[in-house]
Amino acid sequence: MSGIAPLKTSFMVASMIGFLVSVLYVPQFSRTWALAFGLVFIAMFVASLISMMQGPPDEQLFPARKRLH
Repeated sequence: MSGIAPLKTSFMVASMIGFLVSVLYVPQFSRTWALAFGLVFIAMFVASLISMMQGPPDEQLFPARKRLH
């Protein structure tokens, strides 16, 4: 088992939309915050790409079921 966590597709979509919003709308208020948000969303996007390429495919397709004890 590898240390790469399988991430959902919505995580990648949120990072893309967040980056676009931070680049297009936030600089009107503050360029410093726009840069900070942009870096965070780029890191999220890179994490989702790493998860997509190196994550275990079985865990992505069939998430572990919760055990009832």
